Amino acid sequence: MTRTIHLIRHGQSTFNQAYELTGVDPGHIDAPLTELGLSQVEDARRRMEGVAVDLVIASPLTRALQTALGVFKDRDVPVLVTCKHRERLESSCDVGRSPAHLVREFPSLSFDHLADPWWHDGDADERGVPYEPESVFRDRVEHFGEWLEERPERAIAIVGHGTFFRWLTGRWMANCEVVTLQGSLSDHFRQAERARLGVSA
Repeated sequence: MTRTIHLIRHGQSTFNQAYELTGVDPGHIDAPLTELGLSQVEDARRRMEGVAVDLVIASPLTRALQTALGVFKDRDVPVLVTCKHRERLESSCDVGRSPAHLVREFPSLSFDHLADPWWHDGDADERGVPYEPESVFRDRVEHFGEWLEERPERAIAIVGHGTFFRWLTGRWMANCEVVTLQGSLSDHFRQAERARLGVSA
């Protein structure tokens, strides 16, 4: 089966806005979208109009949930929330919120299958952020591609995050950029990893 995958990075978050100005982590836990971010979502919604999608897969981080619901509002397409492709936990914005909190804010979505916490829960650094080791993150990116291989849908939109998508595809995506891929995400990951490590095909 030939699969079409639409990767959609979330819109600008309050963390993105503050960090671009100062270069300092502003301490925005699970940062939501800014007004610009919401405008970017609306632009992406128009770009995705008429594009066939059988399933939307969204990260449980608020900026991704807002993006997924905004891009696909008024469309009869299921939204599956999974933490498998959450952002690498490197900053305050990558610390999530409990499923009980999320379901109150996003009552149309299901969160009862998520652990609490569902984000990386290791030792905290000097900022109080439980930084996710590279080896743990790398394996998670690989496993996400393998998990997606088992999905039956032919056209899937994945709403997620810049660092995760960069490791998955080898390219950096702008806020609300849409990148469409054909075939196996695992193949794309292997190509990106070879490029990252400087290994020829």
